[in-house]
Amino acid sequence: MSADGQQARWLAIVGIGEDGIEGLTPAARALVANAKLVIGGKRHIALADGLPTGELKAWSSPIAESIPGILAHRGEPVAVLASGDPYCFGIGAMLSAHVPVGETICVPAPSSLSLACARLGWALDEVTAVSLCGRPIEALAPSLQPRRRLLVLSADAMTPAAVARHLGARGFERSTLHVLEALGGPRERIRTTTADRYGLNDVEALNLIAVEVEASTDARIIPLASGLPDDIFEHDGQITKREIRAVTLSSLAPRAGELLWDIGCGSGSVAIEWLLRHQANQAIGIERDSVRAARAARNAAELGVPRLEVATEDARTVLDTLPVPDAVFIGGGGEPAVIEHCWKSLKLGGHIVANAVTLDTERALFAAQSQFGGTLTRLSVERLDTIGGKQAFRPAMTVTQWSAVKP
Repeated sequence: MSADGQQARWLAIVGIGEDGIEGLTPAARALVANAKLVIGGKRHIALADGLPTGELKAWSSPIAESIPGILAHRGEPVAVLASGDPYCFGIGAMLSAHVPVGETICVPAPSSLSLACARLGWALDEVTAVSLCGRPIEALAPSLQPRRRLLVLSADAMTPAAVARHLGARGFERSTLHVLEALGGPRERIRTTTADRYGLNDVEALNLIAVEVEASTDARIIPLASGLPDDIFEHDGQITKREIRAVTLSSLAPRAGELLWDIGCGSGSVAIEWLLRHQANQAIGIERDSVRAARAARNAAELGVPRLEVATEDARTVLDTLPVPDAVFIGGGGEPAVIEHCWKSLKLGGHIVANAVTLDTERALFAAQSQFGGTLTRLSVERLDTIGGKQAFRPAMTVTQWSAVKP
């Protein structure tokens, strides 16, 4: 304890680059040299060779299993070695979940993102960073916007080839790829190619890919607007149609980091668009039909949000087991009991939206509006069609929407 009763800063989180101890500041060197325990990846420990005097430990697999060992040394000097900036896609955030920031001191080195931008002459604040460490390649899809620049953190030596294949499959084969290896060290290497001509077979495991996105005329670009085209989803007709979906997302009013329940999710279109609004958003789709549930999961992966959770259950039996939602969408199964349960589960200030096309469900929405407040809106869409060789507007089924905010 310090003189004012605060816990001393016993945990040092030190960023180390490929230049090893030569790149460390005097303060960082002292923290590592004087630590009773130094923990890091095998590569980090090798980079710091000759500096630590205390016990050396490599991370367990999974890394989380090493946390109790670190906490067991609370109050003693411990140093964690990390790549570059520990709080840039690094170990820092995990450690902060277990150790108050007031008990830590962090000495970052330049991140691989900063080094990549420095080598390429890119503005770091104008690029999109995507990590594929422990994430599927499909997570790239939402970021593939024409004429944008991406920095992609690789999981291993095979990631650049996988990225090139993914770009080609989605119509971005003319995109330029810069493969940057072992940045900041003596083995640093930068090579440039295009997705359709990629042929590098000797890439270092430590690498990242800088992508200059170029779309072909038939590229599968995910628009940034709500109300994606219906045919972008695989569906059997059980889908909230484009125009209605746009209004539904507007009524749900997604905000960063919020959780949505999508009840009767069908193709998953509403939950998927919710997730596309922000990378921190979460969604759980409830769909009792296993074929539709599997289809929703495929759609989520194809559109770059594989984090969609799909529960193949009846809503009436599963809702009690789910985390508390920030918003609820009821696209199917709008029984009064389900609506009431969702209202009670919803966080204060949360949004609930339910759509109905049948009279039975519509009556349930009128009752919900009477009991809980909110607004009722009827939404009608007509599309141009050919009837008997002539053109006319054919009306789709009218949708009644109930929308409310829990006060």
